[in-house]
Amino acid sequence: MPPNAPQPNVLADQGTGTPDRKSLTREFSRTRDLSVALAAPLNIEDMVVQTMPDVSPTKWHLAHTTWFFETFILKAHDTSYTPSHPDYEYLFNSYYNAVGDQFPRPQRGLLSRPTLSEVLSYRTEIEQKLKDFIADASAQIWETIAPLIELGCHHEQQHQELMLTDIKHVLSWNPLAPVGYPKKTALVEKPEVVPLSFVELGETDLVVGADLGDSAAFSFDCEGPMHRVFLWPHALANRPITNGEYLAFIEDGGYRTPSLWLSDAWSKIKEESWAHPLYWRERDKEWCEFTLHGEEKLDPDKPVSHLSYYEADAYATWAGARLPYEHELERVQQRASGEGHFLNLADLHPRVAPQVTNNSFVQLFGDVWEWTQSSFNAYPGFRPKPGAVGEYNGKFMCNQFVLKGGSCATPAGHIRSSYRNFFPADARWQFTGLRLARDIEPY
Repeated sequence: MPPNAPQPNVLADQGTGTPDRKSLTREFSRTRDLSVALAAPLNIEDMVVQTMPDVSPTKWHLAHTTWFFETFILKAHDTSYTPSHPDYEYLFNSYYNAVGDQFPRPQRGLLSRPTLSEVLSYRTEIEQKLKDFIADASAQIWETIAPLIELGCHHEQQHQELMLTDIKHVLSWNPLAPVGYPKKTALVEKPEVVPLSFVELGETDLVVGADLGDSAAFSFDCEGPMHRVFLWPHALANRPITNGEYLAFIEDGGYRTPSLWLSDAWSKIKEESWAHPLYWRERDKEWCEFTLHGEEKLDPDKPVSHLSYYEADAYATWAGARLPYEHELERVQQRASGEGHFLNLADLHPRVAPQVTNNSFVQLFGDVWEWTQSSFNAYPGFRPKPGAVGEYNGKFMCNQFVLKGGSCATPAGHIRSSYRNFFPADARWQFTGLRLARDIEPY
């Protein structure tokens, strides 16, 4: 196994690739509990609103993640299972055409029924039935359903991040700037911003991607197979770009200079009147930022977030740099600890970069997703999984760009160096930022 390969699955039975039954059941319960905890501070009225097609109501997320376990495990593998809510298959199917039709995505906010109480009862019902099925499953059945349960847990973690970013968009439309989650972090002296610098990296022949073998740690199918890539010499910024640095771009007429923008990007900013990141607001000639903790004064030292690919690319052009390729980031992430500022209900916003004693990389994980200029497409040898779960990633390999590293809304333990998030170029409602890269002459 190459030195950068993922470590063996800590949940696996010794000698097999099948997750341990008790450990995976505990992980299932922990994951399900976190989703309910994310919804708990919200009001019922908050959880039924949809402010754009990309945003889903909190209530829908709670139901859909339950539908996933019911559909792909209980319905598919428990011969004694009878659905209590057959209509939910239509209401809460997201995009799995092999399963059946779906309620239109842009209209999810029109579903006043089932009520939140009914959705929470549905969650409890499916959780108990799944735990009973796990307890009674034969070794042969367990080998079949365990990977699906593990996939379901990671799927729900993705929706936990979406629950936060979606409700942030919902609350941002309210002129009262409501607090979604009370901020509970202790007041500490803010560190000085780490000076921006570039670390030069030589050419290399690099093994990237995830090991998709039976005994490997969990990864999504789009993360593999492992393969070699060649990277030319380049330099990578030591940290993401900050609010203050992005503000300089704005004040220099960045949003008024067409030569900085891709053609589609310039059309978009003219069409939608973009002039600053999504949640920035000017109050009495001072910049503020809407957060999940309410509206706050803009901190110039925190990483800029909620940028589209278009905005990240325009800033990089203005700065005389470029966006990294995904494997340039993966290269340095492979050697990083994996620690970072991830989902923490007391502090759901990017933090100032921690101080370092040498010219090394910071915030490679957590805080903000980092745009790359790599298109989200298939690795050599990629094959979608058989059946409906094969629709998870493969069919989205068009008109999307890869992001790396996770954010302050990503559950801890969900991210790894091979992880490939992806969004279209105009997406802004996620915690998306940028890190600069530069080319170096190879000779």
